[in-house]
Amino acid sequence: MHEFRVQVGPAAFRIGSAWREPLAQMAELYRDYPQPEFTDFSVRLEPTGWLRRWLRPSVAICGDYMLPDAAPLPLAQGLLAAEMAMNLQMALGWRRHLLLHASAVERDGRVLVMTGQSGSGKSTLSALLGSRGWRFMGDEFVLLDPVSGDAVPFPRLISLKNSAIAAMQAVKPDGHFGPLLAGTPKGDIRHLVPPGDAIARMGQGGAPALLLFPRFGYPGEVREVAPGETFMRLTQASTNYVALGEAGFTTLTRFVRSVPSRAIDYQSGEEAVALVEQMWERLA
Repeated sequence: MHEFRVQVGPAAFRIGSAWREPLAQMAELYRDYPQPEFTDFSVRLEPTGWLRRWLRPSVAICGDYMLPDAAPLPLAQGLLAAEMAMNLQMALGWRRHLLLHASAVERDGRVLVMTGQSGSGKSTLSALLGSRGWRFMGDEFVLLDPVSGDAVPFPRLISLKNSAIAAMQAVKPDGHFGPLLAGTPKGDIRHLVPPGDAIARMGQGGAPALLLFPRFGYPGEVREVAPGETFMRLTQASTNYVALGEAGFTTLTRFVRSVPSRAIDYQSGEEAVALVEQMWERLA
């Protein structure tokens, strides 16, 4: 089995694969990341049957933590399988921080957190802000430190979907993009390597200063979100809130009490960036 190791923020992964191609793609996209000797999680990309290693190769997503009913992916989407497996290890196995399914960017030591359902545009918005003077911190998970309350970076590859791919290629024509993965369960996907400062400074966290619930495709609007609703929505966005018990409750309560939150609707990246800048100056 072929092997590749990578560290993203505080988490280290060992990825094993029956095929060389997915790991060659990962090695290219993660070439500027540390390659640790010791790892927190193991991931395995295995054929669903001995013939499916060669005949219409089918990739089963395996690792320390697994979903038994997870559908396999074709070998052409092996990179996506590895990324999904890494995220699954974090979602089911990470206990050092409170995890929020969210994106984050930082400016002057203060962090903007954005969370919402798939398709809300949080990944694209964080990538746009990361190209305009903000430090990209992550687009899949935001890690909240139970002791300090700081947001800890987890700057994995940025997962762009469907129309967001062309939008980011227009903004960053010289960006380091991965291969186009067409026809995945979530449509077309292409990964973008985060800016160099996001990788170089992924050991530096920051204090959360503003929480946004973005929603793409609606007329521009900003709405206040009550603390009770914020708390409820963040418990739904966390993959380990229940597992952390009292520590999860204390961490999330502190976050909700200290960080202002707003819901924003927008119809374009430019409109969203303008709304974010305005609210950042006013609220953060």
